[in-house]
Amino acid sequence: MPLDALDSRLLITMRANPRVGLTELARLLGVARGTVQARVEKLTARGVITDFGPTVTPEGAGYPILAFVSLQIAQGRLAEAVQALKVLPEILEVYGTSGQADLLCRVVARSTPELQEIIARILASPAVQRTDTTIALSVQVPFRIEPLLQATAEA
Repeated sequence: MPLDALDSRLLITMRANPRVGLTELARLLGVARGTVQARVEKLTARGVITDFGPTVTPEGAGYPILAFVSLQIAQGRLAEAVQALKVLPEILEVYGTSGQADLLCRVVARSTPELQEIIARILASPAVQRTDTTIALSVQVPFRIEPLLQATAEA
């Protein structure tokens, strides 16, 4: 279900003012507090809003190395590979992909030697046939959702 203009404006305002309460959100948006509360509950139930906690950066937590690791998985062993990846805390995300690789992992490490150890632990799973690692040197465009929300609000 697509977002409407009010949903988009609400999300933009919440992201710009993460500590603001529902009453203040209603004032900023020019709508009733009950409308804001109902919209927030609806967006949360739909999985559009996934949390209200602080955003923690891996760098701030002591993990300055970011890498993207592509995995080729043995035929029929995807679930086994995913289970092996779940136990490694340095793996932040895993996506199923099309193309040469079966999975794409976002991995953090304290150092490049530690990254090498993490990759060795990934390869220790018999379900993983091959890895290909790319280390991120810098962030050129950080994660952003506001331009997408703004486009939705204006549509």
